[in-house]
Amino acid sequence: QVHLKESGGGSVQAGGSLRLSCAASTRVYMVMGWFRQAPGKEREVVATIDAAGNTNYAADSVKGRFTISRDDAANRLFLQMDSTTPEDTAMYYCAAGWGMGVKMIVDYWGQGTQVTVSS
Repeated sequence: QVHLKESGGGSVQAGGSLRLSCAASTRVYMVMGWFRQAPGKEREVVATIDAAGNTNYAADSVKGRFTISRDDAANRLFLQMDSTTPEDTAMYYCAAGWGMGVKMIVDYWGQGTQVTVSS
């Protein structure tokens, strides 16, 4: 059983930056990823990273702006969000599972952290 807890969300003006963090209860030998869900929309994958630390997927909407990384020594996953836009406003979820990108199968979810980008 893996417990995931996100932090780092908040409010930022468009063009600003945020760094999300996800703390895992134990070492995670799985693909990890960030998902988001905006009001009235389906949850979508933002980025995934494999157990070796290679970024294997990033949604077109965030490429060049968001960077996913992991520190397995600290059992942490990160999402650096730069050049944010109001369209990035959503609840962001940390996940662990298998597979790549939109085909990722999630075994464990965090509770989410809210990100609000104002124009």
